[in-house]
Amino acid sequence: MATVEIYTWSACPFCLRAKQLLNRKGVSFTEYVIDGDEAARQAMAQRANGRRSLPQIFINNQHIGGCDDLYALEAQGKLDSLLQSAA
Repeated sequence: MATVEIYTWSACPFCLRAKQLLNRKGVSFTEYVIDGDEAARQAMAQRANGRRSLPQIFINNQHIGGCDDLYALEAQGKLDSLLQSAA
């Protein structure tokens, strides 16, 4: 099973939508709630090619992007194969 990490803010609607999709797929993930933590956000941005918006999602240490990117992969039928691949 893939290693999934997601950086979130607790009250972010896009973060909640992304987590709902992962939960619907039965995927376990590591969540980093970085509410107001500028150092954590900076570290996330370094991993996410400079992107500071939330959420930022990584599958097997590969940057996927945000909520819209996750749903786009799902719509294209590509998300399941990413989630099946071993780290």
